[in-house]
Amino acid sequence: MRRYPFLSSFVILAFALFLSLAIGSVFLPLREILASLQGNGSDLAENILWKIRLPRTVLIALTGMALGGSGGAYQGLFRNPLADPYLIGIASGAGLGAVVSMMAKWPYSFWGLMAIPLSAFIGALLTVTIVYFLARVGQTAPVTNLILAGVAVSSFATSLMSFIMLRSDGELRRAMSWLMGGSIQLGWTSVLAMLPYLIVGLGALTLHGHALNLLQFGDEQAQQLGLNVQRTKQVILIASSLVTAAAVSFTGIIGFVGLVVPHIMRLWFGGDYRRLIPLSILGGATALLVSDVIARVALAPQELPVGIVTALAGAPFFLWILRSTKTQGLW
Repeated sequence: MRRYPFLSSFVILAFALFLSLAIGSVFLPLREILASLQGNGSDLAENILWKIRLPRTVLIALTGMALGGSGGAYQGLFRNPLADPYLIGIASGAGLGAVVSMMAKWPYSFWGLMAIPLSAFIGALLTVTIVYFLARVGQTAPVTNLILAGVAVSSFATSLMSFIMLRSDGELRRAMSWLMGGSIQLGWTSVLAMLPYLIVGLGALTLHGHALNLLQFGDEQAQQLGLNVQRTKQVILIASSLVTAAAVSFTGIIGFVGLVVPHIMRLWFGGDYRRLIPLSILGGATALLVSDVIARVALAPQELPVGIVTALAGAPFFLWILRSTKTQGLW
């Protein structure tokens, strides 16, 4: 497996995709899935596959890719093994935007259905913008300042969001579901809306794998090696924030994927970011697809928010990683 990292990652991802398409209230065998994809399946199977399972599976896979890739990039950018996609307040900003939008009585129309993810996306981007400008010192934004500003702005947004939820009448349950990753926007519209941001953002992160390698030596040495450190940091920060904001806008806040998956890939395949970023993208998709399947069947016919599953699995696993690597370090 370690000799062929990309091949093994693609094989495992293909198996996770099959599980996501097959498992549900109606089980679809592989033969039926393939026939439905070709337009030769039964009417029931084709409706289930094309209208429900396939768009959900693609959306979950894209979300996992975004969280895995941005998590690996954040850990490289901040040179911090505890960094994750929500480090500088994206989750809190998106949550605040979503909760504010939930307070309005939107009509059942295209824009009414898209109001919450759009508000979450705007809230996440505004939060990142505020954090960046608060952290700037002249033309630079030191890593420490970014983290501190992110903590402060995130705390403020979380407090404001909690206040709004307490003052709301009937949207508290819906808001809590969204914050636990239980608000997956079904349909191809969500997939098409997210896809351009992920193509641009994840493409940029993949292309900056060598730059992330140089940043591990420190800013001064990276500069001496010919890297434009400040410009590189800005590009990585913008790309990571963009894909994370797009992901949480349509699926809610799902924790631990962006924290744990890059660690697994680093332990298995090494710390070269030219491989680590794309492997984290593939691993994030696999991890979230498997978590989503578990969320569907654990309490069937009731469905758990997928964020609960990732937290229950991710927190102990991450503690195990900390314990198993404490003698030689996480890097």
